[in-house]
Amino acid sequence: MTTPEAEQSSSVPEADGPREPLDAQAPSGAADRTGGAAEGVAEADRPEARLERAVRAAEQALIEYEIAVETFRIEVENFSRLHHQKLGPMYARLDELDASIAEAKAARTGAPEDVLAAQEARARVMPMPGVEELFHGWMDSEGLFPEAVAMLTDQPVRPPQRVRPSDEARKLYRELVRKAHPDLAQDEDERARRDEFISRVNAAYGRGDEGLLRELAEEWAAGPAPAEWQPSHSEELYARLEWLSQRKELLTLVASELEEGAIGAMLKLAPDDPDRLLEEIAEQLLAQVAQRERELAELLEQ
Repeated sequence: MTTPEAEQSSSVPEADGPREPLDAQAPSGAADRTGGAAEGVAEADRPEARLERAVRAAEQALIEYEIAVETFRIEVENFSRLHHQKLGPMYARLDELDASIAEAKAARTGAPEDVLAAQEARARVMPMPGVEELFHGWMDSEGLFPEAVAMLTDQPVRPPQRVRPSDEARKLYRELVRKAHPDLAQDEDERARRDEFISRVNAAYGRGDEGLLRELAEEWAAGPAPAEWQPSHSEELYARLEWLSQRKELLTLVASELEEGAIGAMLKLAPDDPDRLLEEIAEQLLAQVAQRERELAELLEQ
């Protein structure tokens, strides 16, 4: 987090010996310089100055927090999608084997409880079609898949190859968000421009596209420089601090929901290498599949 700017000291060390009157010791033009220094001290001491520094510090703190929440959200989303892509077939195979094993047991024993267990296991293998199945992989309950959006907008389809984008992509992403964050806008037009730009930054980061992130950095550098905000009223500063506080509370709730979800909990098991966690889960599932296949083969041989 960027720390608040340190206040400059206005004290001046006194020289040894008696001091002459200002009019006597000031050379030509010194009065103007002295007046400018006095104005600088007055500027630093005005009532709004401390509030302005507090607002700037709060803005930077909020941006850093939003970056952390957004990067974690993207990791959760990528982990979820890769988990489904890589491990979904293994889970489906396990469900099929469980149903076949239950059916083999029911056929051998004929017991009503075994027959019921077999029916329930088979029902889990063939669920009722959901939204995703109805739209053939284009849409889930949250909306269009990123791949579908890319196709509809003539963008290349680039699903994530790993949970966490590379270190360089992370660095580029953080720098861009710090510079172009919508919360730094001071009017609606500027906020809209920043919102649109950051949405493209988020999409590029979600795919780990370093090249596109560099292009976006060049685009932002070449764009219009946002006007520096100089608040003039204490009421505006207090309102800004209140809004920043409310935004932080909202982000805290979002972060808690991400961490408490199933995927977030899994990510917390391997915070340093989430991609390796997928590989470990895959190895465990393969072992379970092999064990189920042996169990089914033994039942069918009996």
